[in-house]
Amino acid sequence: MSIIPNPERLFPIFGNETLINVKPTINNPNIIVGDFTYFSDKDFESRVTHFYDFIGDKLIIGKFCQIAAGVEFVMNGANHRMNTVTTFPFNIFEDWETDTPPLSEFPLKGDTVVGNDVWIGQNATILPGVHIGDGAIIGAGSTVASDVEPYTIVAGNPARLVRRRFDEELTALLLKLRWWDKRAEEIKSLIPLLTSSDLNCVKREIQRLIYG
Repeated sequence: MSIIPNPERLFPIFGNETLINVKPTINNPNIIVGDFTYFSDKDFESRVTHFYDFIGDKLIIGKFCQIAAGVEFVMNGANHRMNTVTTFPFNIFEDWETDTPPLSEFPLKGDTVVGNDVWIGQNATILPGVHIGDGAIIGAGSTVASDVEPYTIVAGNPARLVRRRFDEELTALLLKLRWWDKRAEEIKSLIPLLTSSDLNCVKREIQRLIYG
């Protein structure tokens, strides 16, 4: 009988406790992480900063993402009001006795969403409200301040497009295949295809899988 990988296993590499599956470590209901997404460190939630309950934004990360050590997700609580004389957030500190303004007064960017099979390099910073598409690669040390298209590579501060990973045809086929949503048994059978560098062969095989 074939062994089925367990997404709830904390340490997915035997004898290595410096890399964790993220999903089983999450306690905050506003952090949603898919199966088999890993983090090359121990305390993922400590890397999600400025996360205030009164704002209610979410961090949503797909399946099979690879998140290197030092990555930080900066949430909407880091944004200060800029339509007032001061940017100082009196409302979050004790003893100033001031109410929190309506959320409509804040420059909120919405939920932060990371797709599936995204590789985020070491010490990258993801700013509030960014959407990163499936299959994207974020260069080490990058600051991602705007949306990233699927299957692209971005790097820098602010992160800019370096190149597209594949041509439009293969990108469209991969987004249609959505291999990460298949059962673990089927994914195991697809590993030779998913790890092949013969992209013309990959195209033909995905076309066969999708269209028969």
